[in-house]
Amino acid sequence: MNTNPVSQQPAMPAPTAQRLQDAMTRLRARLRSESGQNATGLTATQLGVLASVVREGPVTAAGLAAAEHVSAQAIAQSLAVLKAAGLVHSEPDPQDGRKKLISADASAAELVDRLLSGRATFLARAIDQMVAPEERAIVEKAIELLERLAEADLSGGGI
Repeated sequence: MNTNPVSQQPAMPAPTAQRLQDAMTRLRARLRSESGQNATGLTATQLGVLASVVREGPVTAAGLAAAEHVSAQAIAQSLAVLKAAGLVHSEPDPQDGRKKLISADASAAELVDRLLSGRATFLARAIDQMVAPEERAIVEKAIELLERLAEADLSGGGI
């Protein structure tokens, strides 16, 4: 018998879930625009990979694929673009010469910092202008819920 009170609640209506997805999609697009990401010519996936290399590097392509929850082929495609742009480079792994370690150029760290700062600045300004002081606690709770959703392990498969 399942004693988890959350699972005993009625299912979320599909239109509500769709509204959440649509709102997140619009917000991501707005963040890309406001931060200057669109002007970089890099896709969201490529910038996500770049941010992971900056944060975790030096790292293997397999490590990146696992961190980004994408295939090795998708990582290889993103890395090819990032290498051509001079944002990352690879060198043999001193522990295992068959593997390559991917590292970020200093310009990559600056780019990622600038984009993340631009996103945070936009969100802070938008919250200041659009969310009443008495609603700020609701925003905090929404963040907690979104973080929980992002970590959900439904183990029953995907779609």
